[in-house]
Amino acid sequence: MAEYTSSSITIEAAPADVMDVIADFARYPEWTGEVKEAQVLETDDSGRAEQVRLVMDAGAIKDDQTLAYTWSGAHEVSWTLVKSQMLRSLDGSYLLKPAGTGTEVTYQLTVDVKIPMLGMIKRKAEKVIIDRALAGLKKRVETKA
Repeated sequence: MAEYTSSSITIEAAPADVMDVIADFARYPEWTGEVKEAQVLETDDSGRAEQVRLVMDAGAIKDDQTLAYTWSGAHEVSWTLVKSQMLRSLDGSYLLKPAGTGTEVTYQLTVDVKIPMLGMIKRKAEKVIIDRALAGLKKRVETKA
């Protein structure tokens, strides 16, 4: 099993409201610093994204990637890399759990870049990506509520 990085945050909103923001890929450029463009390429019978193209700009790392999404009920979504210029693999997930008046969101991520990188540097990069994503998600959901 591949090593992964995981972190959680509590958002003061119902799980459905949090998932609505996670599933609204077209608006990612409005609240995520790294996503400059998002385009849903395929949807399932429920209208949820199955494949999404993301144009990323995280300073030194710029990438055009396509991710495949799997929705597990109303509280979990995972994704895996279909194609990328910079990455060999990218697997992640959001798991939502009711927590008091809000939602605990756990983000798990594994990234493998095509260029050689030390494991601890890769874990640090994953942690930065996760922390920024969770902070952005929290701000977006709580300001919409």
